[in-house]
Amino acid sequence: MTTKPPKVRSTQPHHTGVYKADSIKDVAELLNINISDAIAIALASDVEYRIHQVVEEAAKFMRHGRRTTMTTSDIEQALRVLNIEPLYGHTPHNPPTFRRAAPTYGHSSTNVASSGSANAGTVYFVEDEEIDFDRVLREEKIVMPKGVSWTAHWLAVEGVQPLIPENPPPVPRDVDINSTETPKTNGIVAAPSAPPLTMINGTGIANNAKKPAQQQQQTQQHLVKQVLSRELQLYYTRLTSSLLPPSSDFAKRTAALASLRSDAGLQALLPYLIRWVGEGVVGALKEGGQTEADGKVLEVLMEVVGSILDNNTLFVEPYLHQLLPPLLSTLLHSSLPRTHSTQLRTISSQTLSGLLTKHSTTYPSLSPRIMKTLLLAMISPGKSRGTREGAIRGLIGVGKEAVRKGLVDSGGAKVVGSEVQGHEMGDWVEDEALTKAVLDALRVLHPPSDSEMTDSLNLNNEADLQVLARLHEVLGEFFAQKVVGDAAWAKAILGENPNDDLPVIVG
Repeated sequence: MTTKPPKVRSTQPHHTGVYKADSIKDVAELLNINISDAIAIALASDVEYRIHQVVEEAAKFMRHGRRTTMTTSDIEQALRVLNIEPLYGHTPHNPPTFRRAAPTYGHSSTNVASSGSANAGTVYFVEDEEIDFDRVLREEKIVMPKGVSWTAHWLAVEGVQPLIPENPPPVPRDVDINSTETPKTNGIVAAPSAPPLTMINGTGIANNAKKPAQQQQQTQQHLVKQVLSRELQLYYTRLTSSLLPPSSDFAKRTAALASLRSDAGLQALLPYLIRWVGEGVVGALKEGGQTEADGKVLEVLMEVVGSILDNNTLFVEPYLHQLLPPLLSTLLHSSLPRTHSTQLRTISSQTLSGLLTKHSTTYPSLSPRIMKTLLLAMISPGKSRGTREGAIRGLIGVGKEAVRKGLVDSGGAKVVGSEVQGHEMGDWVEDEALTKAVLDALRVLHPPSDSEMTDSLNLNNEADLQVLARLHEVLGEFFAQKVVGDAAWAKAILGENPNDDLPVIVG
């Protein structure tokens, strides 16, 4: 019995796919790489799988686009989805233009290679665009825009918007200036004034009913509409009735000031309170302000202003131009009640000091302008003693440099001293208050010596004689005699170091 030999299987793999292994070998030969048939068949299978994958993804985009023909954009989107670099130069936005090359016929003496290339078939090539230089030179040149950059400009300077191209143009004013213009003081934009509150059925409402209908309608179109809630109206009524008249309960007045100093949510009521304070100060000073009741009213109103400034939840800056007139009027008024004049001017000075400390950094021109007003009130001829005293108290509130500039550099102390000396038959109470105000201001420059054994200026010493002469020149004879008994204080007022003349003890 004979056995058949086993069949020997061919070790050469066969590839029956669409993508042939010969294509893989051609690409490898172009890259100078020698690969075997098995590797070429494996690579051809992998390439065919990748092509199927790309075509399947492209078919999804085609179906989503409601089309039946696949475009190059579908292939491009499929490559992006598969995280494969797209094929450049085959986008649908710039399709290439192919041109068929003219056939080339070789001569009889051509070699085999040339004859083989002639029978290769039709050849197509991408046609290059011809550029006409004359047309390009005649066309208008396109200027490339500048890149994105950042520049800084002033949006507002002390509340005033500068007229530069970067800022929006100002709004034209077609209405009456007196009814719509927003005043500005010390570079501060004024807030719209609040209408006065009146009492109707126990609640405070805006007193606009007295205006004519046309004027009221025109005003309401341009002013900020502010509607107070019933709770704020009731709070305003209770607050003002607890503060004025001053003869009311002291406990209620203290509680009202404490509430105004610390409570939040009073911003909507702020313009009405400031207007109430301004009208109260004008009413108390209009008749001369010589009665005790007027003095007490002014004290309460100054405490109200101080409480408003102490409340950190209130935005007071737009209303500073309305707070300064009541303060300066009380400070510089010539005929305050005698029993309240010094206290009123001291309270006003302290309130002015707090206002400048809190807001002078925001408005740098505020302190110089107030100081200029106080200097004019102190050294101008014809001013009353009360006005000069208030100006000196105001300089104390502004600060040390203001006192030095007003009393020493500008000769304010000399003017006041000559007026006190020449007023022999005058009111000694006013003269004493004015003298005390000047001495208090000089103590701001430098405190006097605390010890009772103070050294006075030695008239036998040449340096002390020069100091005395400068005191008479700067402070005048009246106030020079007041400080001559304290040598260290006198030298400090003149800006000298009082320790320069002390003897040095060598151990």
